Amino acid sequence: MLVSRFSGLMAGLTLLCVPAIPSTANAAIVDLTVTIENLAPTNSVSFAPTRVAFHNGSFDPFNNGETAGEAIKSIAEGGSGNAWFPAVTAADPNAATGTIAAGGPAVPSGNAGGLSNTATATFRIDTNSQGFFTFANMVVPSNDLFLGNDSPLGLFDSNGALTTTSILQTGSSIWDANSEVAIAGNAAFLQGSMNDLRVEEGGVVAFDFAELATYNGLTTAAGYVFDSSSITAGTEIFRVSFSSVTAVPEPSSVLAGVVCCVGLGVRSYRKRRQTAKL
Repeated sequence: MLVSRFSGLMAGLTLLCVPAIPSTANAAIVDLTVTIENLAPTNSVSFAPTRVAFHNGSFDPFNNGETAGEAIKSIAEGGSGNAWFPAVTAADPNAATGTIAAGGPAVPSGNAGGLSNTATATFRIDTNSQGFFTFANMVVPSNDLFLGNDSPLGLFDSNGALTTTSILQTGSSIWDANSEVAIAGNAAFLQGSMNDLRVEEGGVVAFDFAELATYNGLTTAAGYVFDSSSITAGTEIFRVSFSSVTAVPEPSSVLAGVVCCVGLGVRSYRKRRQTAKL
């Protein structure tokens, strides 16, 4: 009778191993590496530290054709995340946020000197609840120009696999918050300018890289003389790249391992008892 009871138990355990196989529809916990690169021509635009958020799709810091709110103004006018990060948390308390910086502004590779044109950071992401990406950074020198996505971008499929590997920005991708009048003396990243000074503009967010001409011929904080003439609508200026590695096994895969190990243990125990009776 003892052997028959074990036989019944083994049958049940063997069946348990089958549904415990991981579902392909499950999300994953991944380590997502994000790299930012300044691709802009020598002596042209640099970028303040890039602020990033991974969220459930509810965070939307600005919209084309609408007045800039405090979240995006903090980025566009001074490169700060002081209002941007609280806005992320208000929209999604479980969002993962961070800053990707090259120890200062990401400058053109031809002007690197002691600075850098690239930076990398890694974030642990739940692809189910943090699968949407939003970024923003200030384009400098400027008074209120920036890069960023005005709609959340989904990075993963339903299985947790990365579907977006890069975001490329060109001259036509530059946004103007139109919240501050373009006055070189009040701009960021220019020698002798006072970025804390501002004159209210009262416009709406729109694409506009032509405003960069305001700063031509002036010396940047990095020491190069600014020249925007090499930037056209199609000029590549910035790239965000993604790569991911699964960090934590899916719960179902852990269960499969545990259940099957129990089954193997019972099978071994049964064999030992049968051998002992011989």
